[in-house]
Amino acid sequence: MSLKNSSVKIKIPKLLQKKLNNKKVNKIYKRFERSININESFGVAVSGGPDSLALVFLTKIYALKKGLKAFFFIVDHKLRSESTKEALKVKKILKKNYINAEILTWRGKKPIKNIQSIARKKRYELLSQRCKKIGINYIFLGHHQNDLFENFFIRFLRGSGLKGLISLGKINRINNLNILRPLLDEKKKDLIFISNFIFNFYVKDPTNYNEKFQRIRVRNLLEQLENNGLDNKKFAKTIKNLRYSDDVIEYYVRKNLLKNSFFSKKKRQIIVNDEFFNQPDEVIFRSFSDSIKKIGNNYYRPRGKKIERIIHEINKGTFFKATLGGCIIEKVSQTVIISKEG
Repeated sequence: MSLKNSSVKIKIPKLLQKKLNNKKVNKIYKRFERSININESFGVAVSGGPDSLALVFLTKIYALKKGLKAFFFIVDHKLRSESTKEALKVKKILKKNYINAEILTWRGKKPIKNIQSIARKKRYELLSQRCKKIGINYIFLGHHQNDLFENFFIRFLRGSGLKGLISLGKINRINNLNILRPLLDEKKKDLIFISNFIFNFYVKDPTNYNEKFQRIRVRNLLEQLENNGLDNKKFAKTIKNLRYSDDVIEYYVRKNLLKNSFFSKKKRQIIVNDEFFNQPDEVIFRSFSDSIKKIGNNYYRPRGKKIERIIHEINKGTFFKATLGGCIIEKVSQTVIISKEG
């Protein structure tokens, strides 16, 4: 059960109110407040970087004004020797500003490949497990406009389709947890200003300068493009327009799933009929991958090439059985059944 709004507004401490009275900070806060409508308790992911610390301040003020309980989580991945020391320092600084935070630690063996991707998945696991335990349904993340642009280029380089290009949305749902990214319209420099002005501190992660990571190479490329005239407002508008197109496709995906598939909660399987595959290619692809994701209970959809191969075999009439994304997919008469593996 979620911790609900008590309808009792809590007085903002003088220290925080004084910071909020700054003209620039107040302007950003008002944009933030207009962008969300949460009336129950929530969690906030804190990395210690300027974006997440700015988010901490904004969500803390929001919670106080609305009379909500906010939980702040610092994830210590233990991927660097100094990470625990940094986490403790962030916790101490937040405490001085009337903000209590909890450290969530990633224990166990660490990867040597795909480090950032695996760390991201583990971070979501730790956050979702903790949120579920204390009964909250929303978690705020500090992704900002620069992250939105980086994500677009990374997906572009991978050959992603429309869904992948605009995958960093303001609202997502992962493992029954609502992921909110209210700062996607905010510039990183403004969040750095808030972090410095409020806390006079933020963690400088050395991996942010390591070009062995694709994200850092893309970040450097974007800086060069911006220095050479890239119009961020027009770029943001392009992504926004692509999102409108994506919404149209999603409408037909939902329609296809509702009309041409049946979810058996008892058997934990999805049964799809022939008409399910008589749709435009992108609608079929998304409907099928969403079904696999749902039954497999995964964070992400399976690889596109594998899904395309199975759909191709189904349309050719040569498909019989396969496993993908923790699911067993098999053709039975005129239907395809997707069941949980094991």
